Amino acid sequence: MSTPFRSLQRTEAEARAALLTVESYDVSLDLAADEATFGSTTTIHFDSLGGPTFVDLKPVDVHRLVLNGRTLDPDTLDRGRLPLETASGPNELVVEATMRFRNDGEGLHRSVDPADGRHYVYGMSFMDAAPSVYACFDQPDLKAPYTFTVRAPEDWTVVGNAPATNPEPGLWRLGPTQPLSTYFVTVVAGPYHLVRDEHDGIPLGLSARQSLAGALEADAEELLTMTRQCFDEFHRLFGIRYPFGDYHQAFVPEFNAGAMENPGCVTFRDQLIFDTRVTRGLKMSRATTVAHEMAHQWFGNIVTPRWWDDLWLNESFAEYMGVRVTADVTEYADAWVDNSYLRRQWGLTADLGPSTHPVAGNGAADAVSALQDFDGISYAKGSTVLRQLAGRLGDETFFAGVIDHLESHRFGNATMHDLFASWEKAGAGDLAGFTDQWLRTAGPDTITLDRAAGTLLRTPPAGHPADRAHSFRVAVAREGRWEVERVAVDGPETTYDAGDAPVLIDPFNDTWAAAVPDAATVAALPALLPDVEDPALVAGAWNNVRTALHLAQVDPAALVDLAVARFPVEDTGDFPHVAVPRRTIPWLFQTLLPLAPAGSLERLHEAVVGRLATLEAGSEEQLAAFRAAIRSASDPDLLRRWTTETPEGIDADLDLRWRVLVRLAVLGATDAAELDAELAAAPTAAATVEHTRARASLPDAEAKAWAWSRFTGDVDVPNYELEAAGLGLWQPTQPELTAPYVDRYFAELPGTAAVRSGWVLAQAAEAFFPFASLERSTLDRARALLDDPALEASVRRRLADCTDRLARMLAVAEAHPR
Repeated sequence: MSTPFRSLQRTEAEARAALLTVESYDVSLDLAADEATFGSTTTIHFDSLGGPTFVDLKPVDVHRLVLNGRTLDPDTLDRGRLPLETASGPNELVVEATMRFRNDGEGLHRSVDPADGRHYVYGMSFMDAAPSVYACFDQPDLKAPYTFTVRAPEDWTVVGNAPATNPEPGLWRLGPTQPLSTYFVTVVAGPYHLVRDEHDGIPLGLSARQSLAGALEADAEELLTMTRQCFDEFHRLFGIRYPFGDYHQAFVPEFNAGAMENPGCVTFRDQLIFDTRVTRGLKMSRATTVAHEMAHQWFGNIVTPRWWDDLWLNESFAEYMGVRVTADVTEYADAWVDNSYLRRQWGLTADLGPSTHPVAGNGAADAVSALQDFDGISYAKGSTVLRQLAGRLGDETFFAGVIDHLESHRFGNATMHDLFASWEKAGAGDLAGFTDQWLRTAGPDTITLDRAAGTLLRTPPAGHPADRAHSFRVAVAREGRWEVERVAVDGPETTYDAGDAPVLIDPFNDTWAAAVPDAATVAALPALLPDVEDPALVAGAWNNVRTALHLAQVDPAALVDLAVARFPVEDTGDFPHVAVPRRTIPWLFQTLLPLAPAGSLERLHEAVVGRLATLEAGSEEQLAAFRAAIRSASDPDLLRRWTTETPEGIDADLDLRWRVLVRLAVLGATDAAELDAELAAAPTAAATVEHTRARASLPDAEAKAWAWSRFTGDVDVPNYELEAAGLGLWQPTQPELTAPYVDRYFAELPGTAAVRSGWVLAQAAEAFFPFASLERSTLDRARALLDDPALEASVRRRLADCTDRLARMLAVAEAHPR
């Protein structure tokens, strides 16, 4: 059972920051004594104006608490807070405690590699997690240098935020670091395989589990080349050298996010080390992620937001710079196209939903609510707005302002007002209007074509009045050829006469708006899109029609026609178990097909198999098409044949084998015994997750109960397996088996806050949400639960977004019954 720790309120953070200045942390961790817990001793030196405050601490047990030489009573620790009566001037706090290793991707996460039984540890201190590793004043604007001493098994290596020394077997010392916010602190420890290099005086490192050693060696040159290229470009653009010593990139197991920008030691999910063949889309996603985290070293790490209402200063900026630099200096010049597939609809869906919030000044009252705002708005919308601003100001002014901001607040904290003051100082002029319309007003404008009136209509978001001026390109199909024109929309109606020609609005993501194609354009796309060679235009077309479906303004049958005509194999880069259908092919299977007419899956399968036969052997498109063929297949014999007989150019690797096994499980053409045997034969981390998904997908009551026991916490599993269990449970073709779990979901969801917390609590709420139950009664149950004032905040936020998605799917289903 998890303790209901309190989350830091903004008002509390402001009061503590006014009282304290933290001088240093000295942290000793003993990772060698036990596999369930670890020792943590923290010495904090800080100055105070004198008076009461508290330190954050989430231990299993407390052994010693000493403030300024006086022993404190451990019983005063209350829900993660230890009250302190500080003296005026210098203070010293010593906390000796036992902490729990975690398996939810937060705190100090300990993982056992199923491939060889080796143990691995990494720290994720983000958002309320740091106090489960060490005692701290856990807020972003109380920065301090850190020194770490780590005791670990002698065959382990330890890396962290500063270069490490190993003075004796099993003992490691790191630091002191530059001043860091608490949420940046990490330690990565275990028998990791390391690759080391150097560039421009910066020591570089890569690490991954031993079972991925061969894959890391194979990927190392690409990763290191991208790192070198990005360092050179960021140094050129900012004129400020990377200041955090080593630059280590650690690929760690069971990581919740794509990556975390810890200074000196960035952590990534180790699915980004490829031990099976992947598409170019996934390689490009990795490249932009590498560049994104490197951008954070300046924007976020050198200068950090004062509070989480300015988190966009981290994420929007890193998103924009990461994609820009990837496109400009690496082999992935088409990174903006991939970003269009991966991010655009994620951001628009969030901005159109009930949880929309401004990019800036998002109202984060506490850290728990702030965590939920790490969404498509803070990433995709914010980066689009920054791209617009950079285009408006020009690079000279844009980067002059950024550099002034970084230099003025070096190793400190700042706000949006500080950044915009730097831009205005650099010659940007008055940016107040831009800020108010684009950053402080929630929701997107919707832009549609009124063909009969010859106008483009701009509709502001409901409940969020806006008066935004848009400048973007449109693509118009005239006589079978697409012509690109630029238009300016600065009022509710703008004259635009396209005649009878199909029109795609803002297909190149020049502005931030929900662009909805009219019926004539949607009807014409199946004939037009197969001949389009511009990948950005293809991505824009798919984004237009996805927005139309989200707004219930298009018949799903028309989009099946489009998918049959031009199956979007170019953009697959998805992880098999990711819950949110960001890219187009996952969206086709998870959102479109449940709403489409009977026989649509078979039509898509026939189309993709037909496309497969025309694609070059060994190409990325061929691999993507074959994956889609597996996912849409209904013939168990064909699927089993594909485990050994694949098209020329495709190897039957472990990834493809588990894709087949998951599909066979959904069809009821395998059983738990076979799946268990397959896992035993090749027990990799990826296979363990897909085994969970396949077991949960089986069409029998035992399988559904097996999956549900993970949701309730009766069976404790790591975060990836938990999510996979939820995704496997809800199969649209198994309504009789899943029907009892609809009521159980809404009855038992609130109780999950007692068995998990943080990131994974909200992730599980989404993964187990009954999207397969397209019934009005399901929607009613969801809305009723949202009215429960006792519902945990992060669960409420995720439930609200899932409820909105279900409501929109029902709106389509009711307007266009199957």
